[in-house]
Amino acid sequence: MADDIRRFPCPQCGADLAFAPDVAQLQCGYCGWQDTTPPANSGKVQERSYDRHFQTQATQLVTLSNTALTVDCDNCGASITFEPPQTAGQCPFCASAIVAQAHSPDPVLAPEGVVPFAVGRRDAQNHIKKWLSKLWFAPNALKKLAQPEKIQGVYLPFWTYNAQTQSRYRGERGTYYYTTETYTAQDSDGKSVTRTRQVRHTRWRSAQGKVARFFDDVLIPGTTLVERRRLDALQPWGFPDSVKPYDSSYLAGFEAQRAQVTLEQGFEQAQGVMAEQIRQDVRRDIGGDDQRIHSVSTNYSQVTFKHLLLPVWMASYRYKNKSYQVLVNALTGQVQGERPYSVWKVTLAALAGTITAIGVVWLFSQ
Repeated sequence: MADDIRRFPCPQCGADLAFAPDVAQLQCGYCGWQDTTPPANSGKVQERSYDRHFQTQATQLVTLSNTALTVDCDNCGASITFEPPQTAGQCPFCASAIVAQAHSPDPVLAPEGVVPFAVGRRDAQNHIKKWLSKLWFAPNALKKLAQPEKIQGVYLPFWTYNAQTQSRYRGERGTYYYTTETYTAQDSDGKSVTRTRQVRHTRWRSAQGKVARFFDDVLIPGTTLVERRRLDALQPWGFPDSVKPYDSSYLAGFEAQRAQVTLEQGFEQAQGVMAEQIRQDVRRDIGGDDQRIHSVSTNYSQVTFKHLLLPVWMASYRYKNKSYQVLVNALTGQVQGERPYSVWKVTLAALAGTITAIGVVWLFSQ
């Protein structure tokens, strides 16, 4: 990856061009000039060998560009990279004002790919408005997120892992069988009657074997500042067609977060995701009506990884000294967010419901 960002001054007004999702090219935000110059990197995003990465100590640490600046949020600890002349005035993760001085970013593990922004700010704003329209009892602080200046475009770090797995297991296969049981009950007249019923039992036999599966692009977030369930719910990301080889020009006009989850930590999480699927494979292989799994031993081979930057529009706000986040998948427009409930709105609604109920009772009594 080239670590020099290719700067494109606007030929009409001299301002810096930024990547515009609406037209998928560089555009001047002042006069509207568009530049069709393609990114320097083209072709297929390459997988990197996990084992070779550690064997050769090939860290391949780079800066995202040689002109980028980084600020650190004192409140949540986020490390945010941006391209001048853009400034970081508010943290997109916790909505705190950023007062720290910007500095040159520390090197990071080179991203292999990036999913460029495809949803522009205006469209993201409309998606948030639709999401807000479905919320009852939302506080006014949340509804202010519909204002365009409240949302920020951020590239979040992710890891993807590929692996061939071979798993040996030991367990038991359960087969159902039924016996007839006699019991005494009372009929509608209170008299004792004798009846029969079928009772299910399970016959267990030991089972062992092995299963194999290839995992492709197991996606693990590289950030800890957004809940995992929110990020999982933002999928899909259109792999592999949406992923482009990394070029720092895509960052122009946006921010990027430095990965907080290391490559090794990400692979541990990926193994947990793979383990759930492997256990399902084991149950199918054991067969029968029920299964018990006593042990599973998995060998991982041909492990590869990619470091990706994925685009989201983020809106954060504070309500009663707590921060909340709303995220928009900048590829699909999918919205995921947190919301508090306005106590006074809920109270007024409950009071109105009580008054209405009393009124209905009084009318019927008349």
